[in-house]
Amino acid sequence: MQFGYWLPIFGGWLRNVPDEGMSTSWDYVRQLAQRSEEWGYSLTLIAELYLNDIKGQEAPALEAWSTAAALAAVTKELEIMVAVRPTFHNPALLAKQAANIDLIAPGRLSLNVVSSWWRDEATKYGLHFEEHDDRYARTKEWLDVLTGVWEKDHFTYEGKYYKVTDNVLQPKPAKKPFLYAGGESEAAKNLITTQCDGYVMHGDSPEQIGKRIADMRRRREEKGLPPMKFGVAGYSIVRNSEQEVKQELDRITNVQASAAGYGNYQQWLAGTQLEQQVSLQDYSVSNRGLRTGLTGTPAQIQDRIAAFEEVGVDFFLLQTSPQLEEMQRFSEEIINVLA
Repeated sequence: MQFGYWLPIFGGWLRNVPDEGMSTSWDYVRQLAQRSEEWGYSLTLIAELYLNDIKGQEAPALEAWSTAAALAAVTKELEIMVAVRPTFHNPALLAKQAANIDLIAPGRLSLNVVSSWWRDEATKYGLHFEEHDDRYARTKEWLDVLTGVWEKDHFTYEGKYYKVTDNVLQPKPAKKPFLYAGGESEAAKNLITTQCDGYVMHGDSPEQIGKRIADMRRRREEKGLPPMKFGVAGYSIVRNSEQEVKQELDRITNVQASAAGYGNYQQWLAGTQLEQQVSLQDYSVSNRGLRTGLTGTPAQIQDRIAAFEEVGVDFFLLQTSPQLEEMQRFSEEIINVLA
C-alpha cells in the first residue's frame, strides 16, 4: 500500500474552520513535501483551481503548475501528480510544459485529468464553460493530442475541438507521465477505462470502493488493456482513544451553511454526476474524505487499511489538519508500523 496526500494549496481542507494553522504559501508546501519524503509518503496530488474551493472565492490559492515545477526541483523521490483540466489548457502546449517538468524530476510527474465542474471559476477567468458530457468529449480529444505529441514527432490530429499539424515536441519526457482520472458517470468511466492508467475515487467504504474497482477492472479487461492502479481519498484522524476521535470529529463537522465555501459546494453538486447523495457532513471535509473511515486508534485504522487493500486499493490520497503535524503522526503510527 502506498500513501499519498493532497497538497494544501487552499490553506486547509475544512470548510467550517477558517484558520487551520497551515499557510497558503510556497514555504509551507515546500517544507511539507520535503518532510513527507522522510516520513514515507510516495506521492502528492496538486489540485488545479484558480479560485479557492475550500475557504471561499476571495481566499488565496496556489497555482498548480508553477508549484509542481518548483516541487520537482526540491524533492528527490516524490511522485508529483498534478491535476489538469482540458478546458483550461491547449493539449500540445501542456504536453510541452509537462515534459519539461518530467525532465526536472525524471519519471516522477503524473497527471490527474479533471473535467471542469465550476462555472463561476471559468467565467471569472474568461473561459467557456461546457456541460458535463461535452466536457468529456473534449477530454477524449485532449488526451489523444497529449499522448500523441509525447509519443512521436510530426504528429497531426484534427478533431472537433483540437487541430494539430506536424507537431514536433522535443525534448520528450524522461518517461511518459502516468495518467489518472476520476468520475462516477458513465461518460467518465468509459473515458477513463480507455485512455487512463489509474482511477482515483472520492472517499467511501471498502465495500463501495470494492464494487467500483471490480466494475473498472471488468471494463478494462473487456477492452484487452493492462490493469489499472486504484486510489482513494481519505481524511485521517489518528488518536489514542475513541473519545479523542469523537471530539475531533465534532469539531470539524460543526458545519454552518453560511460558510464561505458553501456556494462553491452547491455549484459542484450541480455540475457533476454522482452515484450517491452527499450529506452536509460530506461538505465539511472535501472529497467525501470522512466516508473512507480512516479515523480512530492506530489499530482501528490499520484494520481499515487492510480492508481497502483486500478489495484492490493501491494507494490513499490523504487529507489531514493541520497537515504537517497530522501527517507526521500518521507516519509514526500507521506507515512505519505497516512498512
